[in-house]
Amino acid sequence: MKKIILFVSAVFCLFFVMNCSSLQKSKPHIQREWMMVSFDRFTKQELIKNKAGINLTGEKEDGKIKGTSSMGCNQIFFISEFKNNGRVNISGLGSTEMACEEMDLENAFMEKFKNMKNYTIEGHHLTLSDEKGNEMKFIAADWD
Repeated sequence: MKKIILFVSAVFCLFFVMNCSSLQKSKPHIQREWMMVSFDRFTKQELIKNKAGINLTGEKEDGKIKGTSSMGCNQIFFISEFKNNGRVNISGLGSTEMACEEMDLENAFMEKFKNMKNYTIEGHHLTLSDEKGNEMKFIAADWD
């Protein structure tokens, strides 16, 4: 009888410890910061100079992630929903409204980002694409 009680206690403790970790993200491979490495006609050096990237670590509600982005000037915000079938839905796209000297990257990003419909993750690389073959490529910011 003591062995059964000890066994049940051990199983309960193990279950309790495993489920008491901090809030787990349902898609941790997606919910992270991503640095843009390839987009449209822009060079990698331009993307780095502008600190181009998307941040998908925001609040998650009903399967949707509140995201932000920076392309050098304004703070961009959006809602993203990554589905298990490789589809993504970008909505609620907006930004602050500062006028900056160089806004080509930001304007191109805003125009094309809202049309991204597909995603793939291969290792530490995220690729977003639209139905016309346009792509945005990212690498996880926490990987080097």
